[in-house]
Amino acid sequence: MDTALTRLVGVRHPIVQTGMGWVAGPRLVAATANAGALGILASATMTVDRLREAVREVRSRTDAPFGVNLRADAADAGDRVRVMIEERVRVASFALAPSPGLIAELKEAGVVVIPSIGARRHAEKVAAWGADAVIVQGGEGGGHTGEVATTVLLPQVVDAVRIPVVAAGGFFDGRGLVAALAYGAAGVAMGTRFLLTSDSTVPDAVKARYLAAGVKDVTVTRAVDGLPHRMLRTDLVGGLEDAGRARALLHAVRRAAGFRKLSGLTWRRMVRDGLALKHGKELSWSQVLLAANTPMLLRAAMVDGRTDLGVMAAGQVAGVIDDLPSCAELVERIMKEAEEVRERLTASR
Repeated sequence: MDTALTRLVGVRHPIVQTGMGWVAGPRLVAATANAGALGILASATMTVDRLREAVREVRSRTDAPFGVNLRADAADAGDRVRVMIEERVRVASFALAPSPGLIAELKEAGVVVIPSIGARRHAEKVAAWGADAVIVQGGEGGGHTGEVATTVLLPQVVDAVRIPVVAAGGFFDGRGLVAALAYGAAGVAMGTRFLLTSDSTVPDAVKARYLAAGVKDVTVTRAVDGLPHRMLRTDLVGGLEDAGRARALLHAVRRAAGFRKLSGLTWRRMVRDGLALKHGKELSWSQVLLAANTPMLLRAAMVDGRTDLGVMAAGQVAGVIDDLPSCAELVERIMKEAEEVRERLTASR
């Protein structure tokens, strides 16, 4: 299927696997790339040296194009960009808007820049700065999310910018791909659907929790880090939501202490990182500490399998997914479904 996205990044199918922290590692990214879609390596949870190793590992597994996701506000963002340029990574994906200077540096080196956005004005801003495309995540998406549904946000952005738009939030099959194309998108991006594949390194017990979840088991909470965060509802999430300020602070300090021991960070650095994540929001001290170690709350579940100690970011589609195909099987199935839908639509005219 030829679209503006496939032509821009050089993949066979207009499907993107998003850069999920602790999930989108070399194995998943390479499997996605080999299936003909665009895999995005999550670098925010890696050191700069580990990022270079991970990029080379992906390269050892596939000759297809892939991307790297990074935080534009990271203190070492420049170092990560240099790694991407030196290692000839095809796509740079950003969770927050990169600066005009960062976009220019990447584009000059031939790297395709695709920020993720959650509002029309953000898409207009990065397009004016030179971004090559945007991923538009509606409120159905997992992790930090907005309040506007994809079906409302997507057409706004398509009408506002002249660069390819990739739709995210609520997609998991061929019907969704065709719907996104009908809205004017150049493809779809999926996180939870790729997390729930046999190529994902997430522990089997955690995958089972996702598969058992219904739509109502996926919630949006501010209790973890003060920002709207879509995830599976668990006892941990419920406890944070029900906790008073004192109890929440104690809870956060205990988890922050564990994170500090594991990461080697000082308390000063942890608090500073937590404050940097405020984004102008009013956060309690417990939320500041939890914001600083949210990556470790995710790691506890996604890597260690401790669903009792960690959080499980999830799009609403977790409630309708019931199998674990390989990436190759998933992409083939989506493209087949999409073609069947298009044929039915054409026949019904």
